[in-house]
Amino acid sequence: MEQIKQKQINRENLLNQGVALLMQQGYHGTGLKEILDAVQIPKGSFYNYFGSKENFAAEVIIHYITPYLTQLRNYLAESEGNALAALERYLQEAIAELEHTEFKGGCLLGNLSGEVCETSDVCRIALQTALNRYRDVWEMGLGRAQSEGTIRTDKTARELADLWVNAWQGALLRMKIEQSTAPLTQCYQELLGDFFKAR
Repeated sequence: MEQIKQKQINRENLLNQGVALLMQQGYHGTGLKEILDAVQIPKGSFYNYFGSKENFAAEVIIHYITPYLTQLRNYLAESEGNALAALERYLQEAIAELEHTEFKGGCLLGNLSGEVCETSDVCRIALQTALNRYRDVWEMGLGRAQSEGTIRTDKTARELADLWVNAWQGALLRMKIEQSTAPLTQCYQELLGDFFKAR
């Protein structure tokens, strides 16, 4: 039992370190030895957990998005009939956190999309899965806001959620280029504060 627990801890440590290193250095800039040295796990154990660096990166992608999904779901669960306020709270906190970290990293999904989508189907599918899961939570939140009368209903929640994810990912890339959260704030204000609003 203790051995299983230690394996789970090692695996979690590897994934956490993977998020940090892939965010800072990208997939091709991060070596396997660097990951293993950071968590002090032998190479053989790594291959037992993940099989390959490519599979590891795919699992890191899913590991990375999961806390964001949980946080947004929790905010929506606590919103008590005001889903729009929950979505706004989530975005305000995300923007504040990116300002606090001085725009470091941005979004791992966006960072890796340009780097690995054309060379790794395994990673591309993981990125697609992560973005779809993110979109689905937004669809749920926007759907609730539609039923509460705060979000327009001439477009489906799915259409609005897809538009949101597309715009937000682009805004995150511009944030990194401009070293400013202005693109994020504009995206938030123009879409959630205007275009999405019920008239």
